[in-house]
Amino acid sequence: MNRGYRVLLIDDDPDFSAAVSTYLEANGFTVVRAASGREGVTLAARARPALILLDIIMDERTDGLFAEQALRELPGLADVPILVVSSLYDAEADFTVPPDRMWGANTTFLRKPIDPTDLLERIRTLLGVPES
Repeated sequence: MNRGYRVLLIDDDPDFSAAVSTYLEANGFTVVRAASGREGVTLAARARPALILLDIIMDERTDGLFAEQALRELPGLADVPILVVSSLYDAEADFTVPPDRMWGANTTFLRKPIDPTDLLERIRTLLGVPES
C-alpha cells in the first residue's frame, strides 16, 4: 500500500542510509538518497518527495539545520513532512534547544538509534498511510 510514496533520505552515514533504504523499500516505499544537506536540497527540488528523513550533523555540525530551512523555501515543498532522525541530543550535550522548539511546521524528531518498526510507523502516520 506504500507504493508511489517517495522518501528522500538525507544522511551522510552510508551504512545507516543503506539499511534504512533497504527496509523502507522492502515495505513498499521508493527511496532516494543524499549524503549532504546541499545534495539533499538539490535532489528534493527534482525528486519531489512525499516525506524527507533528515540527519543534522553531516558535512558540518549544523548541515541539517540549514538544509531544513532551505527545503522549506523550495516551491511545493513547504508542507512536505520532514522527520529529523538524529543522535544530536545524545551526542551534543551543549546543544540546548529542545527538538520541539527548533523546527518549523510539519517537522518532527526521532532520536537515533532508531527502531525500524517505530520509524515505519512514524512515516506511515506522517503520510496518512494505513498499515499494509
